[in-house]
Amino acid sequence: MGKPNPDVSGYFKEGCGRCNLHATPDCRVHLWPGALAALREIALESGLNEMRKWRVPCYVNEKGKNVALIGAFKGHCLISFFQGALLHDPERVLESPGSNSQSTRQVRFTTAEQVHAAKGVLSRFLAEAIANEAQGKRVELKKPAECDIPAEFEHSLDSDEALAAAFEKLTPGRRRAYLMHFSQPKKAETRKHRIDKATENILNGVGLNDKYQSGKG
Repeated sequence: MGKPNPDVSGYFKEGCGRCNLHATPDCRVHLWPGALAALREIALESGLNEMRKWRVPCYVNEKGKNVALIGAFKGHCLISFFQGALLHDPERVLESPGSNSQSTRQVRFTTAEQVHAAKGVLSRFLAEAIANEAQGKRVELKKPAECDIPAEFEHSLDSDEALAAAFEKLTPGRRRAYLMHFSQPKKAETRKHRIDKATENILNGVGLNDKYQSGKG
């Protein structure tokens, strides 16, 4: 069984810190305390290590590879599987976060009772996801000409509802420019750096090549 990470415990107490509701009773994390606690328990029971990435609880294997994350939104909380499209889902409980998501799949909840009822399914998903990661299995992504969305940005969209909504509102040309910009670097850390620097502009509806920007990538 994995051990709770004190840094992650701060998320459950105060929230992710993305908005001015951080550490207030109105933070989205406080809408679903029971369900989030139950999801955390199931994730830790899988033996995964708990870390904080994208400001949310992320569960990784012994090599630090991402397997799942937990998040809270206005209408629900969720557990999301990074390579969820590979999971066997005869009950059809997995959902795609949005039209831009090729590999990620999630399960949404609003109560602890719902999480407890789904524990068997979630534990099976986690075990399968851990095995798939150990074997290096990956979802075969569309070719760049069809859909050039780097995994780092896909995970940012999946873990940040506001960012996903803002990106969808951009014109097709602006979306294309950002995706090309994010995909160019060969190193994952460089791609993540570009995404982090561009996030504020995307939230403000600003294109990559627009005159006023918060910083250059």
